[in-house]
This record gives sequence, C-alpha cells and structure tokens, in this order.
Amino acid sequence: MAENADLLTLLAEMKKSMEKGQEEMKDRMEKGQEEMKDGMEKGQEEMKDRLEKGQEEMRKGQEEMRKGQEEMRKEQEEMKNQIQSHVESKVGEIKDHVNSCIEKIEEDVQSVKREIGEVKGEVERKIEEVEDKVQGKIEEVKEKVQVKIADLEKRLSELEDRPINFPANPDLAYSRPTVKSLTFDGQTSWTV
Repeated sequence: MAENADLLTLLAEMKKSMEKGQEEMKDRMEKGQEEMKDGMEKGQEEMKDRLEKGQEEMRKGQEEMRKGQEEMRKEQEEMKNQIQSHVESKVGEIKDHVNSCIEKIEEDVQSVKREIGEVKGEVERKIEEVEDKVQGKIEEVKEKVQVKIADLEKRLSELEDRPINFPANPDLAYSRPTVKSLTFDGQTSWTV
C-alpha cells in the first residue's frame, strides 16, 4: 500500500502540477487575449485615426479641387468676356467701316448722277445747237437752190427764145452744183 500511497501522492502532485499548468496556461491565455485585445483595440484606434486623417486629407483635396475648378470657371468666364468684348469691338469697327463705305458709295453715286445730268443737259443743248445750225444751213441751201432753180428756169426760157446758132455766153453756161456732207461739229460746207 505504500506503493499506492506513493502513487496517490504522485497522482496528487501530478494533479497539482496539471492544475498549476492549467492555471498558468489560463493566465497566459487570458494575458495573451488581453494583449491581443489591447493590440487590436490599439490597431483599430490607429486605423481609425489613419482613416480619419485620410478622410480629412481627402476633404482638403476635394476642397482644393473645388477651389481650382472655381478659379478655372472664373478664368474661363473672364476669357469669354474678353473674347466677347473683342468680338463686339471688331464687329463695331467693321460696321462703322461698312457704313462709311456705304456713305461714300452713296455720295459717289449722287456725284455720278449729277455729272450724268450735267452731261445729259450739255448733250441735249449741243444737239439743239446742231439742229438749229443744220436747220439754218438747210434753209440757206434751200434759198440758194431756189435762186439757182429760178436762174436756171430763166436761162432755159432765154434759150428757148434765142436763135439756135447764137453763141452762148460763157457766163451764162450751166454749172453743176456740188454738195459736201455735214461735219460733226455742226458746220456745213455746202458749195453750190
């Protein structure tokens, strides 16, 4: 029985040792779990801080982007206004130039119309002068022709009354009239 008692003692020691080992293991596990829990909480806290910092940086970046976009919009609007102002200025200059050209053309047209009227009046006056001169010359020639016809009729009558072998007077000999055409300047050169 002494062996049993030794065995029991050994078993009791083993049991104590196991309980002690289990207790140590339990303590270690609790300690490990506590450390893990602390580490995880610390990690989560760090992650949360990093996430918040990242979100803050993103917000700042977005704000900077908004400001940049706003500046770009302002610059685009300013450029648009400058371009529109420049275009309106150029359009105004072109309009003024076109209106000036139209006025000059209208003045030139009126001047040409006046000159045409003056030339037309001068031409009509010259035509009337030429017509008057031509009519005068026609009347002159008509009178001369009438005188010649009367003279020829008189000579013819004398010839009929005269004897056949009577010598003809060279002054009374028949002369043929010559007619030259009218010149452009209205002067006639009729010779009879």
